[in-house]
Formats: sequence, structure tokens, C-alpha cells
Amino acid sequence: MPNPRDLGLPFRGHPGPHNAITDVPGVEVGHVTLISGEGAAAVRTGVSAILPGGRDPRRSQVPAGWFSLNGNGEMTGTAWIEESGWLTGPVLLTNTNSVGVVRDAVVAWGQRQGWDALWSLPVVAETYDGFLNDIGGFHVTAEHAFEALDTATGGPVLQGNVGGGTGMIVSGFKGGIGTASRVLDVPVPCTVGVLVQANFGAREDLMLLGVPIGLDVPDHLPQRGPAERDGSIIIVVGTDAPLLPHQLKRLARRAGLGLARTGSVAHNGSGDLFLAFSTVVPRVEAGIEHWSALPQASLDPLFRATVEATEEAIVNALFAAQTMTGLHGRTVHALPQDRTLDLMRKYGRLK
Repeated sequence: MPNPRDLGLPFRGHPGPHNAITDVPGVEVGHVTLISGEGAAAVRTGVSAILPGGRDPRRSQVPAGWFSLNGNGEMTGTAWIEESGWLTGPVLLTNTNSVGVVRDAVVAWGQRQGWDALWSLPVVAETYDGFLNDIGGFHVTAEHAFEALDTATGGPVLQGNVGGGTGMIVSGFKGGIGTASRVLDVPVPCTVGVLVQANFGAREDLMLLGVPIGLDVPDHLPQRGPAERDGSIIIVVGTDAPLLPHQLKRLARRAGLGLARTGSVAHNGSGDLFLAFSTVVPRVEAGIEHWSALPQASLDPLFRATVEATEEAIVNALFAAQTMTGLHGRTVHALPQDRTLDLMRKYGRLK
């Protein structure tokens, strides 16, 4: 895919080596992409998996916090995250109608891995891909979830029309999976990584680095009916900074500011759900947990990193996504990159 940074978009902050959530040590990502059929039988969907600690059961539980900017969506397992401050196991992203089968698959997969076989409240989140995908056909299976989990790796992350983002739309352009990261020296050396499943927004609201792309590119709109959903976004933030669960909830909230930079107003019909986790776990001695955490007054650089990486992850999803024709021959066009770059130049936003 063309890297928006290489094209001259002046993002602030310093990314990690892959500019991805996998720049956080230990984090792995896997995708399964399902593209088949045409017309009424078009399948344009998939599953994405984020493993905060890989497949090692000893690293399967991490501190976490979550936040709902607008709740017209689903992210399972969040009641226990809110209550306990812990995320147990991987995070999976898929389409709205496949949450159940994917959730059950995570429980079964965890048992195979030797994780707690008697208790599990996995986190599975969704956005709606029914404009391009035969969502009522229930094409995602447990085996697809297993494959996304088993093939998850560190390093570069595929973006755009992949995994759970395969059939997603952003402001009338093709959307999907995007990721970005920031490396910090203060308050301690650490990394903040973000992965989004982007499926939100109205065309007239779309902004890229302050440029009103949506107003200046009003064409190439998909022919959507008045009853079509506004869409949603799932944002997952990972870090290796030592943080307490309530601090991670604060980090998750800041993802909403990065989303707002791209023009979102969190429509009534949008599910804007955010999760943040830290890979730094407390030490346990003699039955007592010993936590390390940054002081509240030192969190501003992490807040800024979360906002910046969220904004860039959404832009990366738009630049990586390709034009797709799906259910009933409906077509959603990719962001026209030449026109976009011309507009960035016009507004003085290219390096």
C-alpha cells in the first residue's frame, strides 16, 4: 500500500519500526479475509485478532480499560473489564452478525492453548458490513477465528480490505483495518500502538489533517438507501507503559479525540467503542500484587500519542483500502489518492 507518510502527509510524532500496534513488544495481529461470490451471494467479510501477549498463557491477562463514545455497537466482555480492570485473552474484530460464533470460538481456542478452561469472558467487537457483505449468510465460522488467532504474528500488519475490515466503509469511501504507533522517551521509554476497524462517518464530515476532503470530493458516493446504518469504529490501544486500569480507561477515552480529528461526530447510529491495555502486569509476591504505574501528571505524552496514532491509523486504513464491489453489485470506491494529495497541497498540508 502507499504509505501516507511517504507521500508527504505531515503526521506529528515518531512511529515505531512498523508504525503498527505490533510495535508494542509482544503484541501480535492476525487476519482471515473472506472474499467470494457475487450478487446476492457476495461474501466480503472476515476476522481480525489482536493478542496482547501472544499465545503464551502466562501472558494472557493484562491490565485494561474501555470506553464507549457512542454505544450502538457491541464489544463483549467489557462488564468484567470495567469491574476488574483486567483483559483476559485476545481481542477479536468481525462483523455484527458474527460476534456470537467468534466469541464461542475464542473460548474453545483458549482451552486448546491451556488457558483457563472453566471460565472465560472474551472480548469480541463488531462493525456492520451489510452494504457489501451477505451479512445474513453467517459466513464467518469458528475455524476462521481459529485461523486468525493461530496465524497472528508481530511485525508489519496488513491494512485496508482485510480481516474484520474487509467490507467496511468510511465516509462513503472504502475503509477497513488501519494501524499506527508512537515511540516515546518520556515519561519513560515506551510505545503506544493503535489498531482500528473503521466503518464510520458521513462524506461531508471527512477531514484529513485538517483538510475538508469530504466537502471537496463529493462524488464517488455509494448508492445507499436512507435506512442504511451510519457505521461504527472499534479502536484498540496497546502500550508497554506501566499503567493502572483507570489510567488505561483515560487512554481509551483519548482515542475519541483522534477519531474527531477525522471529522466524526459519533452519529446516533454509530458504535464507537474503545479498549486500551498495557502489557506491563503487576508482580505477585506472597499473595500480594505489586503494581508499578506512571503518576497521573506524567500521562500527557501518552494521551497525545494515542490521539495522534488513532488519527493516523484511520488515515492509513483509507489509503490502504481498495475499491470493492460486493452485495447486489454495490460498489464502494477507494479514496482517490491523487485528488486527495492535490487538496493537501492546496491547503498547504504536504511536506
